Amino acid sequence: MLLLDPHQVLHHALDVLALIARRGEPVPAAAIARDLPTDGVVVSNEIGSLAFSCQDRGCTVVDPVLADELWCRGRAALQVLAGASGMPAARSGAPLASPGLVGDVAYAEAGPAEGRPVLLLHGWPYDIYSFADVAPALASAGYRVLIPHLRGYGATRFLSSDTVRNGQPSALAVDTTAFMDALKIEKATLAGFDWGARTADIVAALWPERVKGLVSVSGYLIGSQEGGRAPLPPAAELQWWYQFYFATERGRQGYDKYRREFSKLIWQLASPKWRFDDATFERSAKAFDNPDHVAIVIHNYRWRLGIAEGEPKFDDIEKKLAAGPVISVPTITMEGDANGAPHLEPAAYAKKFSGKYEHRL
Repeated sequence: MLLLDPHQVLHHALDVLALIARRGEPVPAAAIARDLPTDGVVVSNEIGSLAFSCQDRGCTVVDPVLADELWCRGRAALQVLAGASGMPAARSGAPLASPGLVGDVAYAEAGPAEGRPVLLLHGWPYDIYSFADVAPALASAGYRVLIPHLRGYGATRFLSSDTVRNGQPSALAVDTTAFMDALKIEKATLAGFDWGARTADIVAALWPERVKGLVSVSGYLIGSQEGGRAPLPPAAELQWWYQFYFATERGRQGYDKYRREFSKLIWQLASPKWRFDDATFERSAKAFDNPDHVAIVIHNYRWRLGIAEGEPKFDDIEKKLAAGPVISVPTITMEGDANGAPHLEPAAYAKKFSGKYEHRL
C-alpha cells in the first residue's frame, strides 16, 4: 500500500465515491483511478483516510472512513464501485478561502461544474447532511449543487482568532454572497431551512440580482432585534425556551457540555415524526464539534433578543432588514406536515413575496 499526498489523488478518490450507490455495474480501474498506482492508495487529510485497491477489472474501497464529508449515499454498498458516462460526479470541496470570506468555508459539491448552480443552506442544529437525499437528485438533474457548512459548523474555520464570532443573520448572508464570489457564481438558486432559510431570504431580499430563485422552508424568516425584543403570548414564548436558556451563562455552559444531547432533543422536538437512528444523528453531530460552534450559536440567539451586540459593519444591512423588505425573486415556500418548531401560517407571510410565488405543504 502506497501513501500519497492527498492532493495528488483526492479528486480521483472523490470521483470514485461519487459513483457509489448510483448503479450496480463495475467499471474499469482506468476509467476511475487513472494515474492511481495499481497496488492501491491511501488518501488522507484532516477528515480521515480512505484506502483503495485498484486492479485490472475495477477498484474496491477497502476502508470508507473518508466518506463522512462526501456525498456518497449507501456506505454499506461501498464494496462495488459503479457508474456510467453522463452520471454527475460529486466532489467534496476543500475549504475555500477568498478575500471576501472571513474564514475557510468547507462545502460539499455535486453535479456537473457547468450546471446551473444551486446553494443549499442548513440550519441549527443541523449540517450539510440535511440535504443527503435532495443533493443527489438535483445533481442527477444536471444542477451544480453546493452545500456549505455555515460559520461555526463542520470544517469551516475563521481565518483569524481576532475575528468576532458573530452569529447575527446579516453576517451569515454576507458569508453566502462571499462564498458565491469566491466560486465566481454570479447568480444561483438558493434553498434552505431554519438559519439557512433566513439567510437565503436575506440574500434574495437585499441582493435579488444574485438569486435566480428561492426555496424557503417556513417562509419569510427575516427579522430584527427590535422585533425580537417584543413579548409574545405565553404559549409562543414557551416554544422559544432554548433562546432564553442561551441568554444565561448556565445555558452557554450547558450547551457546550451537552451539545449532542441538546441537539438531539431539538431534532426530536422540531420533527416529532422523524424516526432518525443514532448513525444519522451522529454523522451530523460531528459538525457541532467545530471550535467556534457554541460561540456562534449563543451569539445568534442573544443577538436576536437584543442582549448581544452585532458588528457595526452590518448596521446598514440590519436597518434594511428591520423594515421587512419584500422579496421579488421567484419563490417557493414549504412547510412539513409535522413541524414542531415555531413557525407562522403561510397566510401570515404570503404578501412578503411579490414575484412568482407558490406555497407547498
